[in-house]
Amino acid sequence: MTIPADRMVAANWVYQFSILACVASLIVTPYNAVIIARERMNVYAYVGILEVVLKLAVVYLLLVIPVDRLTTYGLLILLSQIVIAVIYMLYCTRHFAEARYRVYWDGSLFRELVSYSGWNLFGSAAGVVKGQGLNILLNMFFTPAVNAARGIAYQVNAAITQFFTNFYTAVRPQITKYYAQGDMEEMTKLIFRSSKMSFYLIMLISMPVIIEAPYIVSLWLGQLPEYVVPFTRLIIAISAIDAMASPLMTAAHATGHIRLYQSSVGTMVMLNIPVSYVFLRLGFPPLTVFYVSLAISVVCLFMRLWIVRRLMPFPVKEYVVRVFGTSLAVCTLATIAPVAVHIAVDGNIHTVLSVCALSLLSCAVSIYYVGLDRHERKFVAGIVRKKILHKQ
Repeated sequence: MTIPADRMVAANWVYQFSILACVASLIVTPYNAVIIARERMNVYAYVGILEVVLKLAVVYLLLVIPVDRLTTYGLLILLSQIVIAVIYMLYCTRHFAEARYRVYWDGSLFRELVSYSGWNLFGSAAGVVKGQGLNILLNMFFTPAVNAARGIAYQVNAAITQFFTNFYTAVRPQITKYYAQGDMEEMTKLIFRSSKMSFYLIMLISMPVIIEAPYIVSLWLGQLPEYVVPFTRLIIAISAIDAMASPLMTAAHATGHIRLYQSSVGTMVMLNIPVSYVFLRLGFPPLTVFYVSLAISVVCLFMRLWIVRRLMPFPVKEYVVRVFGTSLAVCTLATIAPVAVHIAVDGNIHTVLSVCALSLLSCAVSIYYVGLDRHERKFVAGIVRKKILHKQ
């Protein structure tokens, strides 16, 4: 990577801190899994809030601690990661017997776990290779400013996808439970609904950001760095497709037979690197890597459908029509009015606020009348009615 010589020591410290933070997150993963499996979502939410507060504290401390800020940032992020890990471990060992350490031996179970974990590790490694590999490619072919633009875009995307992550965390154990009970009809319904809702959540939050990205980024950073806006828009689109596909991944994992899934999808995900390298080598601009990533995400969605169909009875055609097709129709309809206003009116704070409000309204109306079926609309209307009556 292209790192200025005078910053190599700081970069090395951050690298070491990142490794330790990764170790802490790996150690705490089984405890997170226990909390999710037990459906203690309140604990998950409280610790999530604490994690955000700790990160805000890190930002504040960077302003007052008179030491190299990059090194300090790495150390403080590591410490916050350790605090979160300790909280999860203490809670789980206190409340769940299965989270307490004891000597245990079951050769057949261990072989099964190693096989499952090994293929799951391959899939996770594919995601890491894609994310960090593209970062390295951009650094190889372009200036550090392009990497900075990518980093800013991913920050915006992380804030938006957090809403989907919280929703998906609650849905995931339910899909697994339905499969374990053999209730394929309810599992299929939940996959359909959660796939649509995941896409709608990201669309609802991100559409104002996508349309008014130039103004919002300028307001946030005080300037408009090159590539930040198109990077942000493409990364959010990729996240929306991946979010739609996430329930399919959970369904495949629920079967326990993940070798085909991880080997196929993982290999396709890693193709981002050689394909992007070829395009960049031919002189294409940095945006190309995200166009490649978007295309591969769509291909992976249909690969997941094919694999899930092989693992269990699953209506692929119905999914394509009712989930993929409906989601694209909703997205298209929802963009018409706010984009028209954005193009027709000069950009200022009042116009931006109007476009954001219109985007939310347009998304909500399109989702309710086009994106939901009759039963889903009835369910949503019941919730809204209940909330209104409760306030009164």
